[in-house]
Amino acid sequence: MAASAQKKPATAKPAAKPTNAISAIREADIKRDLFGLAGDHFRGREGGTLDELKASVWLADQIRATGMLPAGDDGTYFQWFNLQRTRLSKSSTLRIGTHEIKLNETGAVTAPTNASVNAPLVFVGTGSPAELAKVDIKGKAVAVQISGAPTDGISYRRYVFGKFNGQAGELVKAGAVAVVFVSDAPSQALYDHWSHTFERGRYSLPGANNTKVVSTPPVVWLPASAASWVQQAGQQLTAELKVDSFQYPSVNIVAKMPGTDAQLKKEYVLFSTHQDHDGVRAPIAGDSIYNGADDNATGCAALLAIMRAFKQQPSRRSALFVYQGSEERGLIGSTYFSAHPTVPQSSIVAVLNAEMMGRNIADSAALLGSTPPHLNSSDLVKTALAANQAGPKFKLDTEWDKPTHPEGWYFRSDHLPYARLGIPAIMYTSLLHVDYHTPRDEPSRIDYAKLTRMTTWMYLTGWAVANRTAPPAREPGFKLER
Repeated sequence: MAASAQKKPATAKPAAKPTNAISAIREADIKRDLFGLAGDHFRGREGGTLDELKASVWLADQIRATGMLPAGDDGTYFQWFNLQRTRLSKSSTLRIGTHEIKLNETGAVTAPTNASVNAPLVFVGTGSPAELAKVDIKGKAVAVQISGAPTDGISYRRYVFGKFNGQAGELVKAGAVAVVFVSDAPSQALYDHWSHTFERGRYSLPGANNTKVVSTPPVVWLPASAASWVQQAGQQLTAELKVDSFQYPSVNIVAKMPGTDAQLKKEYVLFSTHQDHDGVRAPIAGDSIYNGADDNATGCAALLAIMRAFKQQPSRRSALFVYQGSEERGLIGSTYFSAHPTVPQSSIVAVLNAEMMGRNIADSAALLGSTPPHLNSSDLVKTALAANQAGPKFKLDTEWDKPTHPEGWYFRSDHLPYARLGIPAIMYTSLLHVDYHTPRDEPSRIDYAKLTRMTTWMYLTGWAVANRTAPPAREPGFKLER
């Protein structure tokens, strides 16, 4: 070229679009990991037990194999915290007339309390105003028949459990020194399924408001078989209830894949799930291990698959993976981590939470946090909806995200503590089913093709958030209904 010839100005090439690693998410890997975690070996992974800790060590080994770096305390994959457990002492006793109530076998006390009661028992039917008007309940123990079905859309379980606070509270205000609820035929099914949960008592972080033991009149729940003799006149209720309160450890598991962008790598997209379930409890059909395959080994296996994808192709932002312990005890691990994160809290730009993703209709799912007042980032939700259309194309159920839904599902998983802090947060779920919190929630019942598609959807959302320049915008004026 002659020296006098002018060079054409260089044309800037557009930045290459990051290529994802969706091929690293494989159904066979997910199925293998889920069977490993939700088999009988870990005995249901109950929060705060050795079984949860053993499962957490197993998960840390799987995480290490993916190539993720430890992001817990002191260069480990673990962040330890203590549970405060408050329960009735084994020495507690309860008797009605000639009937000794064996706590957590033939009857349950619905909340731990220090109480000494020796009072006549009066039966007031269903406790209607007309029935109560006939009886002086002051200074007496009051027996009430559970009856009726809700007509206002409240689920039956919430209706019955609401009586333990609402109706019992009104009776105590009127002078009752103890309240005894007796199951009818419909509520007997609830008693069989849920009464064993009261044996555990209450859990919290040490120092939380609900750790304080208040001596209140006891509320007792009896099976339907007690209905005939509870109504007999002239019986005395005697109770000597004592409370134990103590601490033991639980753990979060934390890992990361550093980002590739010099600035954006200081920010994190947090992938969230929980590793615990209900442990060993009252047997149903001869099985006493509550394996929690859908709840929430599905989320655990999904995060391992997403880790493999981020290892194969890192994103501009860093990816943070948190398995939160003791979720079933009241979101305790996520409450602790959100308040004491191992990365700066302000660096977490979004939380994508996996909760029960492998059951129900194959082409249906839900994205909680997508409907006001639960919507705290329209921006994040739009990204998730676009990822659904680009990937699995689930038909999305929006009913479960509404504040009027009787299950209150939005408030029952690990995205909640982050949302309360204003961090954009959503939950991926395939919703409840008949095996929820029973020994029938087994690995053999999972729809692995669906779980793989749910995992892909979650990954594609996180991948998009991790590579865009601006973090998801937060919703102005966000405020939850409770």
